[in-house]
Amino acid sequence: MILIKQIGVYVNILNCKLKKHFADVFKRNGINLTGEQFLVMDTLWNEGAMTQQSIAYIIQKDKNSVTQFVDNLERKGLVRREVDKNDRRVNNVILTEEGERMKESTKAIAIDAMNKIFSDLTEEELSVFASVLQKACDNIPDGNA
Repeated sequence: MILIKQIGVYVNILNCKLKKHFADVFKRNGINLTGEQFLVMDTLWNEGAMTQQSIAYIIQKDKNSVTQFVDNLERKGLVRREVDKNDRRVNNVILTEEGERMKESTKAIAIDAMNKIFSDLTEEELSVFASVLQKACDNIPDGNA
């Protein structure tokens, strides 16, 4: 039982330290994004235009948080909202030219940061780590993320 508690503590610490580390790395490299804003941008870079609700589902954040992230990204000129052509009640979040332009350099910086964090783990350890995290995530019902 103690081991399970310890794992929970370390997962939380890792999450907090990753957020802070990415904020520091982005700031040092002149990228005006928080870790969470990066998750939104990365989702849009990978998936293209989508609704805030879809973004919230993918990054596992509540809709109110995603609204704040998108508001801030919109103020920075990186995304814009556009009314859906099929349903006027729905807004799609779309990358601006500036948001698209920063894709490659920002992703490269993020990947480099992750590589440094996990540099002393073998490929096998990383594979096991990813597999264990995926299994744990799969054990949590969707309504509780």
